[in-house]
Amino acid sequence: MKLKMLEVCGFKSFVDRTVVRFDHDVTGIVGPNGCGKSNIVDAMRWAMGEQSAKHLRGKHMDDVIFNGSEARGPHSFAEVTLTFDNDEKSCPPEYRDYAEIAVTRKLTRDGDSTYMINKTPVRLMDVTALFLGTGVGTKAYSIIEQGRIGLIVTAKPQDRRVLIEEAAGITKFKAKKQAAERKMEQ
Repeated sequence: MKLKMLEVCGFKSFVDRTVVRFDHDVTGIVGPNGCGKSNIVDAMRWAMGEQSAKHLRGKHMDDVIFNGSEARGPHSFAEVTLTFDNDEKSCPPEYRDYAEIAVTRKLTRDGDSTYMINKTPVRLMDVTALFLGTGVGTKAYSIIEQGRIGLIVTAKPQDRRVLIEEAAGITKFKAKKQAAERKMEQ
């Protein structure tokens, strides 16, 4: 799956609907300090199911919702949609017939959180399963934010192994095995 488009509304500094199109492969996002580079990466990770506010540079999950400025009031929700090109059909079987796959996450100030795949409400587990083994996801090697390269180079072998397993495409099988073991224990 290749990222085709990022649509953001109410997420951190992106109060108005903002669309970023990826017409070709992207190896990095550059720009001056304060232009929102890290917020783009945070939006992508958040839409893919990131559960740690700390990993999104916040204290609470509702910190991702635009909190207002001198000129504008706070936004009532944050919503991010990632649209992937599915020409290679590298996703789970239930999504192989779609030319595009749109993953959406929405959070309101009152705490309502929604995940959708192609505008159909799904569970976080479904979003996670979609990305397993594709190299895309909150813990995958395809998104490495500023400061993480040094961590990867100096990581312990068992931590580096997680990245290698994701690149090899075996994390989806490990996740299925763990789920089956949990069911057997129950």
